[in-house]
Amino acid sequence: GSAGVDLATTIEVLITDTSVVLIPTGVHGPLGRGMAALLIGRFSTTRQGLFVLPAVINADFKGEIKIMVWTPIPPCTVPAGSRIAQLVYFLPQTPNAANINHGTGSFGSTGHEIFWTQQITMNRPQISCTLQAGLIKFNVQGILDSGADVTVIA
Repeated sequence: GSAGVDLATTIEVLITDTSVVLIPTGVHGPLGRGMAALLIGRFSTTRQGLFVLPAVINADFKGEIKIMVWTPIPPCTVPAGSRIAQLVYFLPQTPNAANINHGTGSFGSTGHEIFWTQQITMNRPQISCTLQAGLIKFNVQGILDSGADVTVIA
């Protein structure tokens, strides 16, 4: 059988630029039975030039599930009822995770925010970063590869 459950749009959306657009589905959490889900695009959606940005739907999420999309070649019309994404369910298995109720908020983090900047020069920019989870702490050093929209630490 299928690994995912299709999600359809509830309204027609006209995407006029390359910014990210949220499309409502009419589906609300929680998903039930303690399940979480990975929201991903359908293969046919990507082939048509519409990209669904992946998201994790937490087991305790109570709001409307919305699909984040963008297209590199606007304009793009997404008709109402279009099955453009799917939910792949899984049972969360996070060891020692804090029990945080995510409620109806979406597209944000419930933990600490991380802000870091590094001046990019002609030299190979490097970073030294300390990561900590509970009592476990370790240092990471790497070379930065900065793209237009993303920074990768290698």
